[in-house]
Amino acid sequence: MKRTMRITALALATLLGAGSAQALDLTKKRQNLPDLVLGNEEGNDFVVENKEIEIESGKAYRLRIVAKGRQEYKFYATEFFRNIWFNQIVIQHLEIHGSGPPDHLEFDDPGEIAIEFVAIKPGEYPWSVHGLESKGMTGKFVVK
Repeated sequence: MKRTMRITALALATLLGAGSAQALDLTKKRQNLPDLVLGNEEGNDFVVENKEIEIESGKAYRLRIVAKGRQEYKFYATEFFRNIWFNQIVIQHLEIHGSGPPDHLEFDDPGEIAIEFVAIKPGEYPWSVHGLESKGMTGKFVVK
């Protein structure tokens, strides 16, 4: 009985180790998504480029959220953030790593924030810019 338990434990450890290695490889093979752009340089602060973004569950992605307008943009995608695994958040080539999702991303000035993640749970997840929803600053992530 003890030998069977040791063999089972060894097999489980081997599988878990292989799973971790595969997850690490997955993040290196991420796909770049089209930029989600808020506002533009021509003075239209409320235009949005790529309002709907489709992705697949179990795949790794990099998404750049770019603020080009002169508004303060508070980007909320709460349910989406809760249903993805964050590898990192990148701001001006500085990386943020953590174990939980952010509440929201805020742009006080033009700039970009990149998120690198693995999509986990299929569904449709709305996003919005707080206070500017009536100006059309909404969209959704569709995870298949």
